[in-house]
Amino acid sequence: MPLPELSISDWQDAMAREKWTSADLVEGFLAQIAALDSAGPCLRSVIEINPDAMQIAEALDQERQAGAVRGPLHGIPVIIKDSIDTADRMLTTAGSLALVGNHASQDATCVRRLREAGAVILAKSNMSEWGYMRSTRPCSGWSSRGGQTRNPHVLDRSPLGSSSGSAAATAANLCVASVGAEVDGSIVRPASANGIVGMKPTVGLISRYGIIGVAEPQDTAGPMARCVEDIATMMNALVGADPKDPTTSRCNARPMVNYRKMLRPDALAGARLGVARECFSGHEGTKGVIETAIRALRDLGADIVDPVQASELPFFGPMELELFQYGVRANINRYLSTHPGAQVRDFDELIEFNNRHAADVMPYFGQEFFELAREKGHWDDERCLHIQSELRRLARDDGIDKALEKHRLDAIIAPTEGSPAFAIDTVVGDHILPFGCSTPPAVAGYPHISVPAGFVNDLPVGLSFFGAADEDAKLIGYAFAFEQAVQARRAPRFLATKS
Repeated sequence: MPLPELSISDWQDAMAREKWTSADLVEGFLAQIAALDSAGPCLRSVIEINPDAMQIAEALDQERQAGAVRGPLHGIPVIIKDSIDTADRMLTTAGSLALVGNHASQDATCVRRLREAGAVILAKSNMSEWGYMRSTRPCSGWSSRGGQTRNPHVLDRSPLGSSSGSAAATAANLCVASVGAEVDGSIVRPASANGIVGMKPTVGLISRYGIIGVAEPQDTAGPMARCVEDIATMMNALVGADPKDPTTSRCNARPMVNYRKMLRPDALAGARLGVARECFSGHEGTKGVIETAIRALRDLGADIVDPVQASELPFFGPMELELFQYGVRANINRYLSTHPGAQVRDFDELIEFNNRHAADVMPYFGQEFFELAREKGHWDDERCLHIQSELRRLARDDGIDKALEKHRLDAIIAPTEGSPAFAIDTVVGDHILPFGCSTPPAVAGYPHISVPAGFVNDLPVGLSFFGAADEDAKLIGYAFAFEQAVQARRAPRFLATKS
């Protein structure tokens, strides 16, 4: 019998009443992975199962029986993106065959915090290889190690973004929650496309130590779940200072936040929200869903300012892509220098490995982006520093900050993605419309949450809330109030296709 879709707090209540155990949950989710991911609709959202998950769950059950419960995540199975280190028998490969054999000697800090909170690391999720940054025409959710992740709502549609496996696995109820990572859209876009909630926090709230990133000013991990309540619970566990990631020093300069305290159905009453019309595409289905969402926000007491100009930055514009070319080389070299178990020692060796194994690594698209990155200078070159400065100016001073101040806004809203999920196309690559709102908050390093808003022909559409730095808790409150009123999420039906 499939496990029900329950929230973290509901599972905790069930375990406290001895109706379920953590071992039961692990057994049930492993059965669902076998039935839905490895067989059946064959989602390919999970790249590797933790062989020690059951043993960990049983030990946590014993702790509970002895009266020691670590917190809200005690015994809860969580899936981690394959770019995040786990010091166990699972690999960290960023979806690449070149990193097969790479066992991390230490947990990423976010993984350590989850374990300390009592979570069971159930599996690693598939992803867009190297965070979508290997080719100039990649296919979301495809990796040489894991194959093509599929959207559980409509199987021939894209799961979108590099945290595609985390999103698809969470949507399909293969775990209670998951952790993704983002440089621009890689949490929120797959959340929207797979019909779940995704939180890209303010950069510096969650440590990046032990994570294979793309461009440091924008990189962050973040939680993905089926409801906003679970996002708040995960944030409570994940957020905190880490001397191994200096950006997290901001956590020492602010009071500790209990994100669950923001879960109020009336949180939108009196909130002043700006509508970023430049993020809307011409897709009538997505526009219709978001217009309905805006009416719902008004009904919940929000003051809507329409339109506002949040940013003029295009998704993956030339300057941002150039930053990624500098960043991906620097990040991969830094990671490989501390992971001697990998088959390659640096970025140049990675490119050569891919060339030697082209039939397996590059059957659909190449490594043009890597080749461009190899020609770039160092991360601290004058050109790279100029790009970073210009992007931050456009996203902050002349973008989000300007809009918030000019219109006296609490947050900005927009469709997360320009259209519902497009068809998977490994030959041509992704058909992403140059719309959606992931870029301004990603470049600024500001918080962004996507929450299910509705459907277009069985394909989910997400509504985004984004705003100023460290306003994560406020955004979680707005998303929760909207979610509770609209109840737009529904479980996937694994439809074969949708014309």
